[in-house]
Amino acid sequence: MASPADRTEPTDAELAELSALADGTLDPARREAVQARIAASPELTVLFDRERRVVQALHEARATERAPARLRTRIEDARPSRAAAARRRFAFAGGVAVALAAVVLALVLALPSGAPGGPSVSDAAALAARGATESAPVPDPDNPRARLYQSIGDVYLFPNWTARFGWDASGARTDTLDGRTAVTVYYQRGNVTIAYTIVHSPPLAEPSAKETWRSGTEFRTLTVNGRKVVTWRRAGDTCVLSGTGVTAADLQRLAAWKVPGDAD
Repeated sequence: MASPADRTEPTDAELAELSALADGTLDPARREAVQARIAASPELTVLFDRERRVVQALHEARATERAPARLRTRIEDARPSRAAAARRRFAFAGGVAVALAAVVLALVLALPSGAPGGPSVSDAAALAARGATESAPVPDPDNPRARLYQSIGDVYLFPNWTARFGWDASGARTDTLDGRTAVTVYYQRGNVTIAYTIVHSPPLAEPSAKETWRSGTEFRTLTVNGRKVVTWRRAGDTCVLSGTGVTAADLQRLAAWKVPGDAD
């Protein structure tokens, strides 16, 4: 067993990467190396577990509909920099992390149930459940086998899954979600319909849900009112793929497919 003198204190850069891994913002190219560093260090393993608990508490504070935007902003503003926060938790054996998580959750639970909050992924999935109000978008003339002529903002984002997966575009709808434009394209295969909703930036709060990494992207999977939902972020927008009669693996496979020639 190593003595205290043999242990190497982590650098600020290492602590910043540990914190980024905990909240899902670490560069995927660095993920394996940072995970290996944590696995090799009992101290970093403990620190990483504590950081994850803080991130979870902050996610719950952002996602709850009871927390007003001003409170969520104050919580985020009060959070120290990645390295500073991680170093304090390391130095004080987790006391800062536990205290911060407790304060966040206590503030959320103390709020009245009618306090306004930002839109959520569940709200976006609920829009998709309303059904199509527009005709199906046609294939993009510049890349008809891979992309649809349906945009949000100035960038074409919706894939054409007909050739690759057998899902045909069957309809669309456009909504406004708390000032954000939300465009939904519906796809059908047999008697099953799924909905791909993109909510324009700023991004929605990430839900507390199972995390899966595919093709360098973090996906979160949950169930909302009987609909299986997979959500992720792309270029500041929030993507929500949902449906019934499909598995999470089916939705994740579609979500992870990269349109040839498109930038992430």
